[in-house]
Amino acid sequence: MRTRQDIECWLTDMDGVLVHENSPLPGAKELLQQWQDRGTEFLVLTNNSIFTPRDLAARLRASGLDVPEERIWTSALATADFLHDQMPGGSAYVIGEAGIITALHEAGFTMTEHDPDFVVIGETRSYSFEAITKAIRLIAGGARFISTNPDATGPSADGILPATGAINALITKATGRVPYIVGKPNPMMFRSALNKIGAHSEVTGMIGDRMDTDIIAGMEAGLHTVLVMTGISDPSLVETYPFRPDEILHGVHELVAATPAESELESPRADV
Repeated sequence: MRTRQDIECWLTDMDGVLVHENSPLPGAKELLQQWQDRGTEFLVLTNNSIFTPRDLAARLRASGLDVPEERIWTSALATADFLHDQMPGGSAYVIGEAGIITALHEAGFTMTEHDPDFVVIGETRSYSFEAITKAIRLIAGGARFISTNPDATGPSADGILPATGAINALITKATGRVPYIVGKPNPMMFRSALNKIGAHSEVTGMIGDRMDTDIIAGMEAGLHTVLVMTGISDPSLVETYPFRPDEILHGVHELVAATPAESELESPRADV
């Protein structure tokens, strides 16, 4: 059975694993430094398609975490990578912000409102009725329906906000068409991340805080999966899922060591 000692490369979620709001979580800075000191290949993953890697690197830097922008992989980048493979030089009508628009431009796509090959729905804080209506009509007219991620809601200081998944559902109801979603929990996002750093699934681990996105996608991509309890998961919630991560840890601070640290939480596979 594969163990943590076999892992040579790492993928990690960002929010709930490395940072909480604008504060670094215990061990995050040390773990990132450990990977860089050892020359370990790694990528920080996020389903957020609003921001570019440069924006996110600046956000992390302000939180005290040094992550170069080339070490950040977003659902926007994964979506652009996927569409480039599907139709190099294609066209798209996009609902989204700088993250997805920049990624598609850099992948050689043209943005258009007239007969696009794809309609791409990404995260934004300024959804408009007119833009959604345009997307519905283009999809009904034959454009292929793509979305960066399935998250129905997002957090804010005032409470939850409708997110990409909610807009996907609205468009699906109006058109009868279901989007192809590239971001987590689609293992496609992890495979594109592996390709970016030249890693193999057999020697790569995934650290996440959500069973329904990080862990299931990591498992389906063939990765060693590590669930941390610093995000939204808790032991009772884990028990409701029919699958288990390879490891459950209190936080990434338990990965900062020359040898694996003892966890007070029992590994879900310890008795297998």
